[in-house]
Amino acid sequence: MSHAVETGLAGQSEALVTVRDVTKIYFRGSEELPVLTNVNFSMASGEFLALMGPSGSGKTTMLNIMAGLDTPSSGTVKVDGAEVTTMSARKLATWRSRHIGFVFQFYNLLPVLTAFQNVELPLLLTRLSKRERREHVNTALDVVGLNDRATHYPRQLSGGESQRVGIARAIVSDPTIVLADEPTGDLDAKSADEILTLLQRLNSEFSKTIMMVTHDAHAAERAHEVMHLDKGVLHR
Repeated sequence: MSHAVETGLAGQSEALVTVRDVTKIYFRGSEELPVLTNVNFSMASGEFLALMGPSGSGKTTMLNIMAGLDTPSSGTVKVDGAEVTTMSARKLATWRSRHIGFVFQFYNLLPVLTAFQNVELPLLLTRLSKRERREHVNTALDVVGLNDRATHYPRQLSGGESQRVGIARAIVSDPTIVLADEPTGDLDAKSADEILTLLQRLNSEFSKTIMMVTHDAHAAERAHEVMHLDKGVLHR
């Protein structure tokens, strides 16, 4: 069992990800709607963490804050020494393209692009040459076992294949952390098992740091550590 995730204990110098006192409050008129309340945890490089909780517990909000897609009402998030919560929108876009790989429940593939082109998308924001982009994409597709589907469009892929393309897109830039939001939520049991095995392989063979949001206890068992969000409060 990994000891990399420690709530409020791991020193920032030891942690790849440090979340400190993160609170998120939305407003409906003058009514406060707390989504996250004083969330604290750390992740070391190479950790695989599962974040569980019922619908509406704040899991996706926490992922979005870690990715710089949302900002907390208070608190800080540091990823690899960079304080995400204080970056400008322009700096965040550049930072995110280098450091964050996002895996979505419903794949978010562009239907007019092939698998290859969908995986290549994040690299278009980089200074890589066309040849370098091609090498990166082919490597990512090889890792997920889909080189033979490179020229296929999303409509020609199964759900499991579409999610593997989504994972290839998430890892193509070799990000600091992979954030997976219910990555098996739209899949049948067999495809879900294959995706979880792939995530485990990315973690064990390629040392990818992974945060996976899930409501499925069986999926969470694949992680090193499991934490629970209940009405915005984090429990271990």
